[in-house]
Amino acid sequence: MASSANERDVDVNFPMEDDLEHLMEGYGHLAPPSEGELLEGHVVKVTPQEVIVDFGYKLEGLVPIEQFRQADGSVTVRAGDTIDVMIDRHAPQPEGYVLLSFSKANRLRIWDTLERAMRDQLLVSGRVTERTKGGLMVDVGIPAFMPGSQVDIRPIHDLDQFVGQDIPVKVLKINRRRGNVVVSRKMAIEEDLKARKQTALEHLFEGAVVTGVVKNLTEYGAFVDLGGIDGLLHVSDMSHGRVNHPSEVVHVGDELTVKVLKFDRDKERISLGLRQLTPDPWETLPDRCPHGSRVIGRVMSITDYGAFVEIEPGVEGLIHISEMTWSRRMKHPSKVVKVGDQVEAVVLEVKPRERRVSLGIKQLEADPWTTVAQRYSIGSVVEGRVRKLADFGAFLEIEEGVDGLVHVSDLSWTKHVKHPSEVLKKGQVMQAVILNIDAPNRRLSLGVKQLQPDAWESFFRSHEVGDLVRGRVCRAAQFGVFVELAPGVEALCHKSEIPPMPDRVAAGAESPLPIGDEYDFKIIKMNEAEKKIGLSLRAVAEEEERTRLEDYQRQAAAATMTIEEAMSLRGKGER
Repeated sequence: MASSANERDVDVNFPMEDDLEHLMEGYGHLAPPSEGELLEGHVVKVTPQEVIVDFGYKLEGLVPIEQFRQADGSVTVRAGDTIDVMIDRHAPQPEGYVLLSFSKANRLRIWDTLERAMRDQLLVSGRVTERTKGGLMVDVGIPAFMPGSQVDIRPIHDLDQFVGQDIPVKVLKINRRRGNVVVSRKMAIEEDLKARKQTALEHLFEGAVVTGVVKNLTEYGAFVDLGGIDGLLHVSDMSHGRVNHPSEVVHVGDELTVKVLKFDRDKERISLGLRQLTPDPWETLPDRCPHGSRVIGRVMSITDYGAFVEIEPGVEGLIHISEMTWSRRMKHPSKVVKVGDQVEAVVLEVKPRERRVSLGIKQLEADPWTTVAQRYSIGSVVEGRVRKLADFGAFLEIEEGVDGLVHVSDLSWTKHVKHPSEVLKKGQVMQAVILNIDAPNRRLSLGVKQLQPDAWESFFRSHEVGDLVRGRVCRAAQFGVFVELAPGVEALCHKSEIPPMPDRVAAGAESPLPIGDEYDFKIIKMNEAEKKIGLSLRAVAEEEERTRLEDYQRQAAAATMTIEEAMSLRGKGER
């Protein structure tokens, strides 16, 4: 029984273990706080020197006001605020109060926060305070170091631009004992991009109209940030017109509304279009600009073969160099138009499928060839400038857009001209005779030699077979010599018509007659159609011999008559 009584006494006077823990929790607030313990306090009063805080335990503590003062002198705490504090046992305790530290408590809270952020991969806000060797210093409640490689997903050369900025970061490393913290803005950006990319992919499909920001430009297009994922806006899909470079249409930082043309979800490739959001002006262009109509446009670019003119937004036409003037002497389109000029042109052809428009300027004026037959006649003399020399002749421009051809055979009556450059120069002003007019084929035949009478024609009119002519031996051939009878008129004296000259044969001369010597020849043949004249030196010699014989015979006859007369007179005297 005694043992039972003792057991009952134990039950009454000594509670069980669970009851003991419950009692300790109920009266735990009466136990003094341990060193380094975070305490929740309520600001009772703020004075110029300190902040009075009720932190429980039926005690009040003091926190120096300087722990709440900002750089500009303002105080960040007010009566009624709830703050974290710690008992500062290493400093003298004020009478009737407990000295508390808000700074140490806040620092301890920050370390806990940073450790939890690193453990749970949470974002922390920080302010870049300065640039230091190898990176930046970031205030995340305590000074933290951010290496330069962790500033951005791309290399950053100018780190000073971040000083003073508030940035999101992730905690990479913590060493509470040494007070070291390493943070990364790069990881925060990557996480944000990943989240934005996932959201963007959920709303992307071919044909969707989305909004993005131009990220960067290349020669072939622009990359547009659609929110964590980039799409390519090719230069050919920027405008209905011709675009030489993407910078002509968009710039980095521009916000664009574009259409998704192609979307490969597996490869995450997106093709975008800008011109697809506006009607194609080429489809209805033939109705607005029919053949023969006149349009006004601005010269956008010039090439060696013509000029491109924008006749309306997105539509450019080509004025070919051959359609700029009726003249053929123009070498480059820049002689007629300049980039930026406003010009009027005639629509020559429209090809909507090929997106081509052919324009002309010269059609604004009448074609001079349509009236050339009325303004000129065959045989009339015209004046012009030598525009071009060719192997077969020279082109003479007699007026703007009208050229005539002087064939090489019509340059001289007398000279054998192999190339027009022998007698003409480019740019030379000269006269010519119109030989033929072919307006439908835009051809005009001219002659220069026709300005002078034909030497051959004059010779044939004033000479005939049997005439004696004086000529100079100008060149030799195997079959005889050529003799110049007049400027441009040559005749042939065949070797059979040249009497033997023993002195030249003995000397071994190649020419039967000395070149340059002049002789009298007899015309034995004449062919006006073929312009051929045959001469004979032998006939002249024979003629001279015959003449000498006849003279001798006449003289002999005269002498005989004189003797007979004398004898006759003598006979009369004797009688």
